[in-house]
Amino acid sequence: MFHVKLPGQDVIARRPDERVVTHRVKLPRKVVAHPFRQVAKRVVMALTLLVATALVVYADHDGYNDNSDGSVDLLDAFYYATVSLSTTGYGDITPVSDGARLTNIFVITPMRVLFLIILVGTTLEVLTERTREEWRLNRWRSALRDHTVVVGFGTKGRSAIQTVCATGLKKEQVIVVDPSTKVIDAATAEGYAGIVGDATRSDVLMRAEVHRARKIIIATQRDDTAVLVTLTARQLNRGAKIVAAVREEENAPLLKQSGADAVITSASAAGRLLGLSVLSPAAGMVMEDLIQQGSGLDIVERPVIKAEVGKGPRETSDLVVSVVRGHRVLGYDDPAVGTLQATDRLITIVRATPGTQVAPDARPIPQD
Repeated sequence: MFHVKLPGQDVIARRPDERVVTHRVKLPRKVVAHPFRQVAKRVVMALTLLVATALVVYADHDGYNDNSDGSVDLLDAFYYATVSLSTTGYGDITPVSDGARLTNIFVITPMRVLFLIILVGTTLEVLTERTREEWRLNRWRSALRDHTVVVGFGTKGRSAIQTVCATGLKKEQVIVVDPSTKVIDAATAEGYAGIVGDATRSDVLMRAEVHRARKIIIATQRDDTAVLVTLTARQLNRGAKIVAAVREEENAPLLKQSGADAVITSASAAGRLLGLSVLSPAAGMVMEDLIQQGSGLDIVERPVIKAEVGKGPRETSDLVVSVVRGHRVLGYDDPAVGTLQATDRLITIVRATPGTQVAPDARPIPQD
């Protein structure tokens, strides 16, 4: 059984390396105090209230009567405060003066109610937590549209999310799916919603609302898993853009046949970068700079601005690498480009400024 959570709901899932585990699927929320600290805080509040009540009684001890010896000392005051706040009420110590009775009405009784509230506070919190979580979950689901689902939160998955969020995508619009509870805990700690489960199963992807997602990023550790996830995701959502990563280049065609719009081959890309660095360390440094998002040089996709319409790719202020026209990607020197059109998009290399966000119309191009 799987289910999604705004942080804090227990569910059951199967992992490849385990039998059955309890896990939490959650949406990020503010960090709350440790349970022991919360209990300790309530105990201190209860004891403080008990001491205050005893001192109030002792301050007016002449107005009370003890059936055993007639007088009320400090120990008797604490005894009376204890049995009174706990609503035990043995009746051996009673208020007899008008002042003591008024004190019981306007001071002791409210303190008794407050004392009980403190004692049952933890129980009430547990009883209301499930309802509150269900309410948050339903509200989150109803507002979730055109989000991004990331399968796998390893190095590739993290980098992909950072690149997508650089365009202005809110963290609330990202859902991470991974079979590891610890990985999902790390994802929710960074502000993303998370689901523990096997993404090759349609019920897990349905929990991630993949049928309403706009983008699906598949960054699993195994190529065969990536193929199965792609097949399942494409079956559930025909219109989403699916980008998948594989280790071996020979598996890339299989991913595309499974429904992936783009496939990144991590092993061959790393190998090409290694070879380039051997032949030209400077060129390798430039490529590594392009890969690292938000520093040095970045490669982005942006629309053609009005002032650029009718010009050639080399006449723009940015360094244009390619022109996206319809469903075709044309090189900057391709004769078919001619002059730029208003509907074109440009893939350009720009200088990244640390601490600034990419404009919403610009799309950082993920590197593998």
